Amino acid sequence: MKDFAQRDYILEKLKALLDIPSPSGFTGKVADYLMEELAGLGYRPYKTVKGGVAVKIGGGDSALMLSAHVDTLGAMVAAVKPNGRLRISPVGGLQANNTEAENCTVYTRSGKAYSGTLQMNDPSVHVNKEYGSQKRDYEGMEVVLDEITSSKEETEKLGIFTGDYVCFDPRTVITETGFIKSRYLDDKLSAAILLGLARQHSERRYSLKRGLYLHFTVYEEVGHGCSASMPEDVTEILCVDMGCVGDGLNCDERKVSICVKDSSGPSNYEMTGALIDCAKRRNLEYALDVYPYYGSDADSALYAGHDVRHCLIGAGVYASHGYERSHIDGVKNTLELIEAYITE
Repeated sequence: MKDFAQRDYILEKLKALLDIPSPSGFTGKVADYLMEELAGLGYRPYKTVKGGVAVKIGGGDSALMLSAHVDTLGAMVAAVKPNGRLRISPVGGLQANNTEAENCTVYTRSGKAYSGTLQMNDPSVHVNKEYGSQKRDYEGMEVVLDEITSSKEETEKLGIFTGDYVCFDPRTVITETGFIKSRYLDDKLSAAILLGLARQHSERRYSLKRGLYLHFTVYEEVGHGCSASMPEDVTEILCVDMGCVGDGLNCDERKVSICVKDSSGPSNYEMTGALIDCAKRRNLEYALDVYPYYGSDADSALYAGHDVRHCLIGAGVYASHGYERSHIDGVKNTLELIEAYITE
């Protein structure tokens, strides 16, 4: 485990970001937090019309945009059931298999919050002999509220209705060996890294070779995070998002992943090559990988018609879209690769 200048700050900001529920479409509070944090570092951030947060931290032509997303997976109340429990619809790629028995909070439009747990229908193994073989999907699951309610009418009297957000507990743990475990490291870990970069620049002023923007998007998990709000002088977008870890890939949690191709096609060849050269010069632990089932804000920017070069990097994250795991060494390698790319 390696130490570095912004280590404690990044971990502090990561925990703060993870503590703010922010599934796609419910990101106002996390955006406010970013605005306050960036202003406190001496910058002038602004909110986009869609609710993201952007800031220019360096001048110059042919600007580079660094993007990370702070929207996460989550769910929405699809119906209040006759038994008073809640049928939910996933927001983004939330997986029923790894969300079963997870504690959650329901946020109503009247400002109230109610705790509960996502369970299978009839989840007791002492009662339901088919429990172990039943398919895990949201049609067969329900949020059991921690309230005395057994009917739709009783639940609706609490102020809970269709369209309310359901946010699952992140269960953040940082171990003494440097592992970082939590839901929503995709992509709040990258957002914390970009905050660390902004703080480092405010303290020592990088010698930037071009203009530099940070963009914290809020609709990546549903496919259109970076489709708008692209400044006219941006010619490259470097998406900082989780690096894939799994069978057949080269990355692990301690490395920075450089994505050479995702589901939409190859990253820009010259930009990818420049990132590889930076990683080699800095002697970073890095991996080159093809992501078989992955889309990013870089893809949404291209599909929206923006004329930019693109690539994607990020700290390796294991068990994506579940209870995820990364490592502080992967954070360090990612931060140093970004530093090299914006200064060399």
